[in-house]
Formats: sequence, structure tokens, C-alpha cells
Amino acid sequence: MTRILGVDPGLTRCGVGVIDLGKSRKTTLVYVGVIQSLKTAELDTRIGAIGTELETLISKFKPDVIAIERVFSQQNLSSVMGTAQVAGVAIFLAHKYKIPMAMHTPTEVKAAVTGSGRAGKVQVGAMVAKLLGLDEVPKPADAADALAIAICQGYRGSNSSASYTKAQQKWHSAVKSARGKSNR
Repeated sequence: MTRILGVDPGLTRCGVGVIDLGKSRKTTLVYVGVIQSLKTAELDTRIGAIGTELETLISKFKPDVIAIERVFSQQNLSSVMGTAQVAGVAIFLAHKYKIPMAMHTPTEVKAAVTGSGRAGKVQVGAMVAKLLGLDEVPKPADAADALAIAICQGYRGSNSSASYTKAQQKWHSAVKSARGKSNR
């Protein structure tokens, strides 16, 4: 049995979902929710509140792996910044507690859960409910997305490079190479 914490990072609403993945990809819902922060609060207060709540969930549910949606957007810079900052908090906590972590793009998550990387939120939510044996789609969408991220991690396997697609392997190789050059 593998326990996975899925994180759909967001500064106003951070979706979190915990699942257990058993043999034959049997998934069981353990917890789902949303961590909210007030738009009117200072950035450090918002990030701190989200980090504290994520840390509480890690302590309570003791995940074997943390799966985080990879930040990817070319449109709203301020939204991307907040999302990236929250993702950074989740990455830091994975490091702090020595929990393996993986990141998945929205397309990867959709493909893993529905079979199509172009699936819409309604399709993803419906499949999350079906895979977890739920009567309803978790609400809001951030919560369902967090569960989809956790399911994606469970279905894609470990965070080792062996589970990456060829495109991901090339990307990781390029990042590793670039980091090596910048460390000189």
C-alpha cells in the first residue's frame, strides 16, 4: 500500500488530496480538502498559513510520496507566481521530511486519469469520483484536481527517471546539464 499526497498548488485555494494505492491500482480516498488563504492578507501570511496546514497534513497522514502539479502557464504572471510559490512550499516540506516527491504537468494528470491529455475539468472530476468509488465529484475543482494528481502519481509509478516519458527524460537531462554548467 502506498499513501500519496496530491497537491494542486494555489495561493487562494490549494487543493490537497490523500489516497492509498493498493494492488491492481485500487485507489482509496483517505482525505480531500482545500487550504484557503485570504486575498487581503500579506503574502508571507498566506504562504505561511498554507505551509503550516500542509505540514499538519503531512504529519497526520504520513504520505509515502508527495505529488505536485507542475506550474505551467504563459498567461497570468501574478497567478503563476502565487502557484509557483505554493509549489515551492510543498517541495520544501517534501525535502524537510525526506519524502520522495514528483511533479506532473496538467496534461500528464489528465492523460493518467482519463486516457486523454485534453480532457476537461468535468471529465477529470468524473473519473476521479469513479476511480475512488465516490458518489459525487469532490468540490471545489481544486480538491478534485489534487486527487487526480495523486492518482496520476500512483498510476505512473515512482519518481525515478525510469517512469518518465522520453520527452520528460530529455527535459530532465537538459535541466541537469544546465545546472551542471551553472555550478562551475
